Amino acid sequence: MIRYTLKALPIITFLQLTIFTHGLAQRDSSRNETSYLETYKNNREFSYVSPKGELGGPTRFLLTGRVTTSYFLLANPKVPVSFALVQDFTVKVMDQKSAAVRTPSLKLGGTWYVPIGSNATFYRYASLKFMHHSNGQDGQSLNSDLSINTRDGNFSTNYLVLSYHFGDKVEKGKQGYTLNHDAGLQWHKWFDYERALRNDYGFTRIMYNISFRKQQENRENWRLNASLNYAINDMADYKATAVKKRLNTEVSFHYSFPFMHKAYLMAAAGYYGEDTYNIYYRDKYSYLRFGVSTNL
Repeated sequence: MIRYTLKALPIITFLQLTIFTHGLAQRDSSRNETSYLETYKNNREFSYVSPKGELGGPTRFLLTGRVTTSYFLLANPKVPVSFALVQDFTVKVMDQKSAAVRTPSLKLGGTWYVPIGSNATFYRYASLKFMHHSNGQDGQSLNSDLSINTRDGNFSTNYLVLSYHFGDKVEKGKQGYTLNHDAGLQWHKWFDYERALRNDYGFTRIMYNISFRKQQENRENWRLNASLNYAINDMADYKATAVKKRLNTEVSFHYSFPFMHKAYLMAAAGYYGEDTYNIYYRDKYSYLRFGVSTNL
């Protein structure tokens, strides 16, 4: 009983937070919800297209494309929470004669948002996301020699992400700057997952992201993002201090020319201790990525 109570703590905390913040959100619900809806949208992860994908990785690709968006099914100023259906699809085209896409990375789920307070300049809100992640394959995940079957091996997992978001905006004439943060916990093991991942995958991760942005005349000029997450669950072959396996981090810069509309030139550098591209999770490498991005 105690075990299940402890597992339910993130959801219980989120529900308590929803009830507690209901009164705060009602102080100025119309202005608050409108401005917070734009904040939710602006803080979504970017979609991108990248020729050659992650340069430096063990697999060579011709092209990497990620499409992620949110469909806000609940965004009523009279309701203290918002809900969005989320899709996040990543495809990597292999650098070979057939240009194969063997294991696309498919994520689908939803996110609940709860504003905390009514100050749109210094925003604060909580979010709870549930996602299903699979690669559309049904082969055995492990080969006979216990290596990973990256050709058609099944990969699937489901997870929650509980996050706290906060940021501040400073305006100087027609220019504005925002500093945005979010910290959270990602948790997989409540739900079904491919058994080959057991004791070998980052099921529980602590996460932190920061973003510095410049706006001018109602459009965003550039954005500098940095992210870090670390697996803290037990693994058979890796201690808690095994940084090379447990750490994922990335820094990216997105620049928009005046003739662009919510589109950016992108450059990113990062490190995967655990590749996020489904069945390739055992890959560990540093990388560079170049291309174009958008938050539409």
